[in-house]
Amino acid sequence: MSGAAASLLPAGARPGRLARARSWQRRYGLPALGGVIVLAWVVLALAAPLVAPYAPDAVDVSVRLQPPGAAHWLGTDELGRDVLSRLIYGARISMLTGIVVVAVGGLVGTLVGGVAAYAGGWLESLLMRFPALVLCFPPIILALAIAAALGIGTTNTIIAMLVVWWPKFARLARSLVLQQRAREYVEAALVAGYGSARILGRHIIPNAIGPLIVLLTLDVGNAIITFAGLSFLGLGVVPPTAEWGAMVAEGRQLVQQWWVAAFPGFAILSIVLGFNFFGDGVRDWLDPKAGNR
Repeated sequence: MSGAAASLLPAGARPGRLARARSWQRRYGLPALGGVIVLAWVVLALAAPLVAPYAPDAVDVSVRLQPPGAAHWLGTDELGRDVLSRLIYGARISMLTGIVVVAVGGLVGTLVGGVAAYAGGWLESLLMRFPALVLCFPPIILALAIAAALGIGTTNTIIAMLVVWWPKFARLARSLVLQQRAREYVEAALVAGYGSARILGRHIIPNAIGPLIVLLTLDVGNAIITFAGLSFLGLGVVPPTAEWGAMVAEGRQLVQQWWVAAFPGFAILSIVLGFNFFGDGVRDWLDPKAGNR
């Protein structure tokens, strides 16, 4: 009887483990997939000289517009350059640009919005006037106008994107700091004699950082799409630099040679989905109510 009962324990435990596994999959399955996609692209970008089969700008017109095959796994473009190699090297620029724009824009916007909300009065009105003005225009249109005025080039495109990127973080940081400023711990810090810089930097911003981290994570994909769109229009990288948006532009008229534009487009789609899935997971992790869903 005891042996029969012992044999039943694993079977009885399986439904519980299965339920926990399904719960984990529902909650963390897509974020884990997104993290794997992002990590895979990061590894490919860092190891590009080691894993790319050809140099990204190596021209060989004798093999131009070859379909995917054994020699060129993703085919070649109009100049005979290997699409796979350019795709791997293009990940460096696309991902680095997206991360830099979001990180710098997030830092500047958080500082401006936090200082404006904590200071209040005329300083708040002055600091938040520019974000309100920038947010009156569609970001992509304004970035396009600024990039066209500055001229073609990766640096100029990053500057144009930064101009339109940080105001959203300033608005969010301002609202979060206003919420935290009314809390009791801020009043206690003031009574204790702490200075404004210490209260803002060591107390208010750390308690309001969660939504900002979520926006940072989710916004990398948007930055990558925006940079790719500007490159597609000829305002991003300088040829023959490999970049996903520019690669799509090079193959947009090659209908029969679908691989020239399709694979860079799929790369953009995959990395954007990866950051979005991962950002959703970060949001659920930082949300104290997520565990009750």
